Amino acid sequence: MDQKRLFLAIALSVLILVAFQALLPAPRHVPPPRSALQTEEPARPAPAPPPAGTVAKAAPDTAGAKPAAPAGPVPHIAVDAPRLSGRISLVGARLDEVVLNDYHETIDKTSPLVQLLAPQGAKEPTYIQFGWSAEGGVRVPDNATRWAASADTLTPRAPVTLSWDNGAGVTFELVFSVDDEYMFRVEQRVRNTTGARVAVHPWQRVNRDYTPETGGYSVLHEGMVGWVDGRLREDSYATTKSNGEKHDGVAYQGTGTGGWAGFTDKYWLEAVIPSQTEQATTTYRYVAGGSGAYQADTVSAAAQIVPPHGDATTVARAFVGAKEIRLLNRYQDQSGVSHFSYAIDWGWFWFLTKPIYYALDWLYAALGNFGLAILVFTIIVKGLFFPLANRSYKSMSKMKLLAPKMQAIREQYKDDPTKMQQQTMALYKNEGVNPASGCLPMVVQIPVFFSLYKVIFINIDMRHAPFFGWIHDLSAIDPTNVFNLFGLIPFDPTTISPFLHLGIWPLIMGVTMWGQQKLNPPPPDPTQAKLFQLMPIIFTFMLARFPAGLVIYWTWNNLLTIGQQWLIMRQTRLERPRLARTSRSANT
Repeated sequence: MDQKRLFLAIALSVLILVAFQALLPAPRHVPPPRSALQTEEPARPAPAPPPAGTVAKAAPDTAGAKPAAPAGPVPHIAVDAPRLSGRISLVGARLDEVVLNDYHETIDKTSPLVQLLAPQGAKEPTYIQFGWSAEGGVRVPDNATRWAASADTLTPRAPVTLSWDNGAGVTFELVFSVDDEYMFRVEQRVRNTTGARVAVHPWQRVNRDYTPETGGYSVLHEGMVGWVDGRLREDSYATTKSNGEKHDGVAYQGTGTGGWAGFTDKYWLEAVIPSQTEQATTTYRYVAGGSGAYQADTVSAAAQIVPPHGDATTVARAFVGAKEIRLLNRYQDQSGVSHFSYAIDWGWFWFLTKPIYYALDWLYAALGNFGLAILVFTIIVKGLFFPLANRSYKSMSKMKLLAPKMQAIREQYKDDPTKMQQQTMALYKNEGVNPASGCLPMVVQIPVFFSLYKVIFINIDMRHAPFFGWIHDLSAIDPTNVFNLFGLIPFDPTTISPFLHLGIWPLIMGVTMWGQQKLNPPPPDPTQAKLFQLMPIIFTFMLARFPAGLVIYWTWNNLLTIGQQWLIMRQTRLERPRLARTSRSANT
């Protein structure tokens, strides 16, 4: 039974090690911040445009196609909002530059602001467009169309109207407005002054004319994302490319009422949102060439009929910003954007991850520091698991006190394994000891540990959140490293191997794990004991590459466990003489 308990504990430890190592990405080069002024890559064709109702009815223009070179500078209107700034190109009516005013690339407040949209010709072009395809040969605006603007700056208090006359009695208008956060609202109007009806299909699309360098996290989705036909649709760039190459660029297509579609990164989202009351067809597309290009588009499934001498309007939206859970919930509940909070990847343990997030968020609001919130949260978790852990640690303490008797049984019956097992089990039964109970605290905490890791990893509120001392970002690894004497030697050991990074907090965690192990009954076999002694070392190097917030949680949890075990062991030692005296009195 001891060996079974040992092997179970080892198997659980190895499972945690393998699982979480798989969740971590391989070291990669971090690309420089995007800038709309960079022009290292030429503009190139992007995916085909949305269809007019079906894939077979393609619009006459090409989404992302390089427009004819304009005479002189390309005119723009500025976007000036509290949390973002940018511009809209009047050639093609592209929202092609957005910078987030509240977020920097690094913890250095002088570092560049995070930029999510950039125009064609930039190093990483990403942009959003609104337009129409039409039936019956009606001329619609395309990528080379020059729009007239009603003002030169878009603000939350001052919408801007872009208009274009096709010269045949039909005028197209895009009325842009922006709120105080990250949402654009666009009214797509068609005015028909002819004597015949006009049938159009309003569409919205977001393009990435390059293949992004993702983090490679198996715990996090990066790529195409959307709520389509009543379900969440997530496709990686590799999947989109593979499916697109098989089906003439169309990687996925679905039709439903409401929803949204776009691109998701770890913390950011660029998405187009069609009318939530009408059926729309959503398509993920890929086009080969260069490093590849991707598009998520939505188009009205049914034609919009503009009567003679009449007009028609469709309201769509575009989100370009940070995936802040309360903000996404607000857009979902107040603006009616279907399942918009699903843009955050809560994972399989969402039923634990979301409550943990809200608990940490509440504690942060009360304490003003996410590190302190993690410490208090750990105490709360320990309190919830206290009854189970208490029984487990009591059993383990009794086992440690029984070690001499167990050793005597092994020596007495070393030539009779069956008899040894029977006597050992009899001893356990008489003393009320469950040899497998030592594994229970570890088992029940695995889902909590995983969910907390997920929260720290994906929660943008944790990004660049400081603790005390040298920890300036709880979502990043401990920046110190014992292998260069904590910065005294001007050398980065991780250039040799990523495992040559061992910070102060992981070292403290390893020491606390070793101290906790010393309170547990050691395996009787010397080989098994040595194997157990390696576990703190293995976990120290493993957690060295985890976010500092998680290492702090594990360390604090170990310290609380050590205190709990010490008190239980002390209580058990005091109880055993009293129980022995009671037993002798009863026998006499």
